[in-house]
Amino acid sequence: MRKHIVCLFLVVLLAGCNNMPSVAPSVATTTTTTAFTPVPTPSPTLDVATPESVGRDFLSAWEMGNYAEMYTLLLPSLRAGLAQADFESAYRSAVDLTTTISVTLTPQTLSIDGDKAWIAFTEVWHTGLFGALQAANQLSLVKENAQWGIDWHRDTIWPDLVSDNTFAVEYQIPPRANIYDRNGAGLAIPSTIVTVGVIPQEIQDEAAVLNALSQALELSVDKIQAAYAGQPAHWFIPIQDISGETSLAYNDLFSLPGIQRRERTGRLYPLDGVAAHVIGWLSPIPEESYSVYRQQGYRGDELVGIAGLEAWGESILAGKNGGRLSIVSADGTHIKSLVERRPERGRAIYTTIDRELQHSAEQALGERRGAIVALDVQTGAILALTSGPHFDNNIFIHLTDTWSRQAVLNNPDLPLLNRAIQGVYPSGSIFKIVTMAAGLEAGGLTAESSFFCPGYWDGLGEMNRKVCWLETGHGAITLKDALSASCNVTFYEVGKILDGIAPDTLSTYGRAFGFGAKTGLQEFADAPGLIPDPEWKQATYREGWGTGDTVNLAIGQGYLLVTPLQVARMMAAVANGGTLYRPYIVDRVVDSTNDIEPITQPQATGRLPISQANLQIIQEALYGVTTASLGTATHRFQGLDIPVAGKTGTAEQPDKDALPHSWFAGYFPADNPQIAMAVLVENAGEGSTVAAPMFRQVIEGYYGLPITPLPTPGVEPQGD
Repeated sequence: MRKHIVCLFLVVLLAGCNNMPSVAPSVATTTTTTAFTPVPTPSPTLDVATPESVGRDFLSAWEMGNYAEMYTLLLPSLRAGLAQADFESAYRSAVDLTTTISVTLTPQTLSIDGDKAWIAFTEVWHTGLFGALQAANQLSLVKENAQWGIDWHRDTIWPDLVSDNTFAVEYQIPPRANIYDRNGAGLAIPSTIVTVGVIPQEIQDEAAVLNALSQALELSVDKIQAAYAGQPAHWFIPIQDISGETSLAYNDLFSLPGIQRRERTGRLYPLDGVAAHVIGWLSPIPEESYSVYRQQGYRGDELVGIAGLEAWGESILAGKNGGRLSIVSADGTHIKSLVERRPERGRAIYTTIDRELQHSAEQALGERRGAIVALDVQTGAILALTSGPHFDNNIFIHLTDTWSRQAVLNNPDLPLLNRAIQGVYPSGSIFKIVTMAAGLEAGGLTAESSFFCPGYWDGLGEMNRKVCWLETGHGAITLKDALSASCNVTFYEVGKILDGIAPDTLSTYGRAFGFGAKTGLQEFADAPGLIPDPEWKQATYREGWGTGDTVNLAIGQGYLLVTPLQVARMMAAVANGGTLYRPYIVDRVVDSTNDIEPITQPQATGRLPISQANLQIIQEALYGVTTASLGTATHRFQGLDIPVAGKTGTAEQPDKDALPHSWFAGYFPADNPQIAMAVLVENAGEGSTVAAPMFRQVIEGYYGLPITPLPTPGVEPQGD
């Protein structure tokens, strides 16, 4: 256990106030004692004509933390020798030290003896660390110049603060618990952090020191020199934090005069921060949140969760601090123990993440802007949640690594943005799954419904011609094959058919497939995306909905916005027979005695609005995407022993000069679905060219197969 002693010195400048009596004197014949009856509603101006009103206002202001008003109620002669700042500091320090959240003050009796009075009251301090602290106390009042005032002294705050006594707190802080993947592999674990630094006046050979540090820390000589230039020569100047394991490889480094190390307990995020967006990171308590954490029993110098599960599970992982509150004399001699609370160890969080799958997804995505999400098709458990560009969350633990942190914070590609759940994009042809379902269920179509694709579509008139991605056209094609081939012309026509039934038919199906609303993920805030419909367009643009809006929506364009998590969730429902599950990422919490508390269980939130027969048609068409001769991704999955069903998508965006977003979403093994996955790469090109090969790479990495290189840009045939 770490132990830390903090003392509170309540400075009182008024000479002689410590000699004030701490209890009321014996009652003389002229003394009257009555039950204290506070006035229910405080007067708008301070009433100093009676001790009752002064005492009531003082205690009321104390409960509200209005120390400035309390000060005005002190005797004028007392205020002359006691600065308001010192008076207020005495209370604020006591509140901070004891982690007090609120104070309840209950007056009991009033005793008056001429120009002196005493109000007996009970004080209860509701603290974050020690619970409720209670004491019987009294408030002394004196009448000066026909006005009553508080004869304040230190034990007015707490009865044991007589003479020069002070509070003292000894903290006992439990170690932070770990975060694991579904199989017990570490995602956030304890580590020793070594701060490598220099003491300038002890350096004998500066060139040797700089060269050794530069090689060990991978920093330029200029950066190292800049860190200690102009600093006091006898100070320890930190240069960079490294792990304890890394420091062992450089033991000889610390034999050079001038180089020293400092160790502290820290946190390690393995594999250069695997699942960084999920796990988050720790940092010192932000200044604006200091009082909140103190009221929760924190000492104030701890590292706390700032993002991800480190923040979501802060109370779970950190446990509860323990401590002993005592009264000590000015020289530190123990006078009295007030209360002791034992610490409560934190509990480990076991996530649903599969570290191997997560790492494979991160390797495939690399430094590209995009996201990869993988779900268990039977439960909705999130197996991988990857957002790019990747960042190493260890840089937030290594407090000296300011360069790396600034590089991440200033990166225009926004690596801290969790694109998997907060990025919204048009889905492109992925949405044709919804359109086909609506066509089969509401549009009177069948798998064998025939269409003709000459490479363009004039269903809205020649002036509004739309084209297929395959310029030469697909010719005569069935609805089922059109999904495998991603034929735009077919789905333009299906969109027109659905619009003829009702303008909001397709929008209704889109929402039923999980789009346009948050997924129900509880650990993080995910974006709802947007399913446009006639009502939304009228409210947003003051324009009516046209057939062209439905036609655009039919191929996943127009105003449609989805998240990668929503797409993966839809694919999981298609794979499992039609059940939409609420995604979740925390499976269980385990305490130090291995007692397990389940946090989340699979929860179905809806059913796809499609019959099993029609769903099977869609499943077969998705398998055709990767196996049929006309499938848009068949050439990407040839030779892969694990069968895949999926859908390519190439999502255009308003900036016509930018490349489209590349999508591939599917599930595997296709003949016994276990994992559904969505791959999105921003501004990367066609889905069959970028996202589909990356989908394959994730599978290969996960199963330990040789990784198929991504195709060379610019030399691939046209696709969707």
